[in-house]
Amino acid sequence: MAFLFLITAGINGQVNVTGKVIDQETGEPLIGAAIVVEGTSKGTVTNLNGTFKLTVEQQQQNLLFKYLGYKDLKKTIDPAGEDVLDLGVVQMVSNVVGLNEVLIMTSFARDKETPVSISTIRPATIDEKLGTLEFPQILKSTPSVYATRGSGGFGDSRISLRGFDTNNIGVLINGVPVNDMENGRVYWSNWSGLSDVTQTMQVQRGLGASKLALSSVGGTINILTNSTDVEKGGTFYTGIGNDGYRKQSFSASTGLLDNNWAVSLSGTHTYGDGYIKGTNFDAWTYFLNVSKIINDHHRLSLTAFGAPQWHNQRGTPSKIQAYRDDTDGIRRNLSYGIRDGKVYGGGYAYNKYHKPQISLNHYWNIDANTILSTAVYASISQGGGRRVDGENSQWLNINYDTGEPYPTTLQTPDGLLDFDEAARRNAESLTGSKAFVGMAVNQHQWYGILSTLNKEFGNINFTGGFDGRYYIGEHFKEIKDLLSGEYYLDSYNINRPASTPLKEGDKYAYHNDGVVAWAGLFAQAEYVGDNYSAFLTTSVSQKSYKRIDYFQYEPGNQETEWVNFTPWSIKLGASYNLTEEHNFFVNGGYFTRAPYFSSIFLNYTNEINEGAKYEKVLSFDAGYGFSLPNLEARINGYWTNWKDKGLVRSFSGETANIPGINALHTGIESEITWKPISEVFIKGMFSWGDWIWEDDVNFSLFDDNNQLLGEYSAYIGDVHVGNSAQVTSALTVDYEMLPGFKVGADFNYYGKNFAEFDPTNRTVEGEKVDSWQLPDYTTFDMNLKYDFNIGSLEASVYGNVNNLFNTEYVADANDGDNHDAASALVYYGFGTTWSTGLKVKF
Repeated sequence: MAFLFLITAGINGQVNVTGKVIDQETGEPLIGAAIVVEGTSKGTVTNLNGTFKLTVEQQQQNLLFKYLGYKDLKKTIDPAGEDVLDLGVVQMVSNVVGLNEVLIMTSFARDKETPVSISTIRPATIDEKLGTLEFPQILKSTPSVYATRGSGGFGDSRISLRGFDTNNIGVLINGVPVNDMENGRVYWSNWSGLSDVTQTMQVQRGLGASKLALSSVGGTINILTNSTDVEKGGTFYTGIGNDGYRKQSFSASTGLLDNNWAVSLSGTHTYGDGYIKGTNFDAWTYFLNVSKIINDHHRLSLTAFGAPQWHNQRGTPSKIQAYRDDTDGIRRNLSYGIRDGKVYGGGYAYNKYHKPQISLNHYWNIDANTILSTAVYASISQGGGRRVDGENSQWLNINYDTGEPYPTTLQTPDGLLDFDEAARRNAESLTGSKAFVGMAVNQHQWYGILSTLNKEFGNINFTGGFDGRYYIGEHFKEIKDLLSGEYYLDSYNINRPASTPLKEGDKYAYHNDGVVAWAGLFAQAEYVGDNYSAFLTTSVSQKSYKRIDYFQYEPGNQETEWVNFTPWSIKLGASYNLTEEHNFFVNGGYFTRAPYFSSIFLNYTNEINEGAKYEKVLSFDAGYGFSLPNLEARINGYWTNWKDKGLVRSFSGETANIPGINALHTGIESEITWKPISEVFIKGMFSWGDWIWEDDVNFSLFDDNNQLLGEYSAYIGDVHVGNSAQVTSALTVDYEMLPGFKVGADFNYYGKNFAEFDPTNRTVEGEKVDSWQLPDYTTFDMNLKYDFNIGSLEASVYGNVNNLFNTEYVADANDGDNHDAASALVYYGFGTTWSTGLKVKF
């Protein structure tokens, strides 16, 4: 009787606590927020719509609400006499001051409201999944994304979205565009430390919601870094990984002080030997934010961050059989040697760069419905990539057509480049260095202003603003090491005698500046109702180019006139919530884009291409979403037609400038998220694409010194877009086995991937054949995280293993002469890699 009474009392003494957790500023539900009874291990996490249910004892107690990137929240409850206690809406506050203004400025899309295809990566995902992967690879389980490590050096990773590379993906950091102003590229080694300071990352596939006139044909990657922390504190992290990988980082913040000042800073040092032979690296990251809340209407925020680094690279791919025959296997690298007792990368096998960015932001809350955000920013970069030049440059270069050494390449008995032997021969030369080390420098000065006014009129939200940029890109080759020679004679500069002996530090081969001026206006009207939302965005810009050549022209004739273009865009979309569970959206747009710099000035000269055409893009998306508290599913289709695209393709140490190419990209994308129980999170993805080049084109071929080698025709009609898997799928399972102990597994499948076409082996009319199709492959990754306390400090241990089963696969390939596996030059993906680390919060 007493035993049964106790059971009954226990049952009667419990109550179900429910509620919904949202972001206080944006109103968005917080998925996976933790709710824990203080002093116990009893807790739960929110569902996909932010709701939760937690069974607790019928007594007064404290509930702790925790979510990465938000201030901890404590609520005292006293559910005596209640069967169900509904807390209603629980609002959590971001640990960043003024997050809402930043989201408006960065065109951050909201689910079920902004009618675009989106995927959002939260800080917890980066912490738990990234490990030793590089920043773009955190997106590898996103629909239509293909991310690899490229040649395998630190920071050499690349990403494509819907078959478009970064030339055609708009990349924004805190709302500021970072695509190169001349060619649209993004070099991820310049941003290698972003993973350490990213607060949120969002991929908007297709034309996206950005109001700026971006080159976002494939999509937009919107990265929000850390900003002003509300609370005082910081973190320390130390980690190790495969092949000598080491990483230490720290962050600290004063929090918002009584005088309304706040300072946050962080720094990271990452170094190691590299998975690929001869690819050691040393990288730093720094971040600083100083903010001042002047009053209720004005706030200033100064942000500076950068990632100075150097890394040795693998200069050329190899044929599949060459990897199989090499004792190093897929880690094969012929592009380095030993100099002064250290690993020394040869031509195309060393990079050093520093691209800091400084931004001063002013946020003016004019009234409750009006915000004016203005950012003034600057970026001044330095660095470049190593080259080996000279009359006998083949001494220290690899044949890029075959991936093998030339007959004259100097190698040590163990197959490394023999810099000492080259130096001995140079020392004996009576006519200077026959082979020497230079740097191909590509550095810039970039200044800009971005001002955005946001005004709400009831259900209508208007946004408009100005985007101004001025860019000077400096390009030259510089002698770095004469390898024991006394000088080098260079005949490319007409403004000095051909017999002038050049020393270390002198410029050679070419020296020119690319100047780009940009002034743009943009506007967006957005309607947000209970069941409907729609937007209309338009932009117009004036983009002007100028070229200055210091080698091929005499003073007074070195600078061209401005060449002007006026690209414009229009985008519109609508979303309809049929019920709370069913959502439909559609969007479309048309824009023109000014041709890239290399298409305007012919053959790397000051001669202006009067026939340079605007690139034209027409694109449509349509999708459907289904949502329940524990289940979400989305599916969408897209159609993108691109006319008169300018393409620059580098192969075999040569560069092809291909204007006027057309492409058609179509496909479907789907995602599903399921939380069967509060401890388990399951996410799946599938995407299918069909991306092809539509026509044959003419192109110009140049050597590494920008000298014209000839004009050719390339027969590429109906060839598939290369090095971008057109069928992908992924499955992610995260399971919190014990309170604070979580394990995760990720499966990724890639198929229908073709080698990148080489225009130089498609010059025979009538020989129509597709590029070689790479074998399909699947990788399996695992991760774990354990949260615990060290005294009063919160701590976490992380562990990651990527490619657990050591799957051997070709990740990137250049099509060969026979368009098959035997003739292709390839890069293999990495085998099994691992890392582990400890983070302590104070």
